[in-house]
Amino acid sequence: MKTKIYKQGLLGTIALLLVIFAGWAAHSGQGGVTSIYKNANTPFNDEQRVNAVLALPEDTVLVKTRYQGGFFWTESRKDKMERFKCSQCHNNKPVLVSGAAAIAHGDIRLDHGGREKPLSCFTCHNKEERDMLETEAGVRVDMDHSYQLCAQCHFRQKKDWVGGAHGKRITYWAGKRVVKNCVSCHNPHSPLFQKRWPVTYSPPDQK
Repeated sequence: MKTKIYKQGLLGTIALLLVIFAGWAAHSGQGGVTSIYKNANTPFNDEQRVNAVLALPEDTVLVKTRYQGGFFWTESRKDKMERFKCSQCHNNKPVLVSGAAAIAHGDIRLDHGGREKPLSCFTCHNKEERDMLETEAGVRVDMDHSYQLCAQCHFRQKKDWVGGAHGKRITYWAGKRVVKNCVSCHNPHSPLFQKRWPVTYSPPDQK
């Protein structure tokens, strides 16, 4: 009787071990226990994984100024301009439409610069190649990189913008850094924010 019980117990133990072994074998391949363990203990690059998940927005350009955190991106400009390319109208062909300048640019209010030295159109725009901007030194600047032009006078703001203290980030805090361009917030022809009432109203405390 004892021998029979012993044999049954031994067979049960062997059967249990076979089940455990089969389960281990089934999960030890790809996606199983072994691979999960390896993945959990394998060093990985956080930035690479985050960047793989958080892709760059399509309307961005790589900023040509490097900062302490590496490279960063900003919003493109040309794809947001209603009348770009400028050379479609500003070319050597005669203007046949009466009052064409007022029709095309009548909505522009140029209020940029001080009273003693106000800016004109050609302070920033290249006279020959109208699709480009131009610095005081005569360097042509693509409109997507207009921040380079702003930096001539607003160099403190440019330094803060590069470092992250000025301007708004438009992507997650993880992943590649993408920020708004200067002209995303400021009208380049009239950049000063006018005084206005706050959007929300906070009533006084009622007793």
